[in-house]
Amino acid sequence: MAPTIRFQALTQPDGQGSTVRSGQQGFALLETLIAIVVLMIGLLAVLATFALAVGNTTSVQYDSVARQKAAEAMESIFTARQTSQLSFDRIQNVGSGTGIFIAGFNPMTDPGPDGLDGTGDDVAATPVRLPGRSGTITNSAADVLVDLGNFSRQIQIANVAGNPNIRQITVTVRYPVPQGWYRSYQVQALISSYR
Repeated sequence: MAPTIRFQALTQPDGQGSTVRSGQQGFALLETLIAIVVLMIGLLAVLATFALAVGNTTSVQYDSVARQKAAEAMESIFTARQTSQLSFDRIQNVGSGTGIFIAGFNPMTDPGPDGLDGTGDDVAATPVRLPGRSGTITNSAADVLVDLGNFSRQIQIANVAGNPNIRQITVTVRYPVPQGWYRSYQVQALISSYR
């Protein structure tokens, strides 16, 4: 004789002709809504990260320009001292002895006839040309032009205590960011009266 196999239903009669399930099957509406909310929070965090990354891409270009302009100002001071174009006594801020460098933050300018950044004869700054999508400067509309109208520069020159033959030069370049504050890049060096 062949064995008999019996199947037992997972439902129980509720006394009214229908059956009630004894275990859970599937998701309830509330569980589905909670899962959707959790998923949306995760997606919004990812989107916020992408927005921050795109914003930082623009900031990197401005950081590069700020770094270059600060280094140019510092190099012009050292070159003028090395070539005897500028005596050590004149490497000071205006108002300190015979200094020629304008104190405080001033709009970004290009060097004037004296070839020095941050002096009284400076001229309006020309836009900086950066590579476009191709990655090379093509001198065409494909290049990115960065207007320096929002950039400002400060050249601070201070005597080093205890040594009259050394001065500390601090060049700071800053620009505003969309969050409402300034981002800055600073270069410091010591310069001596000896060549």
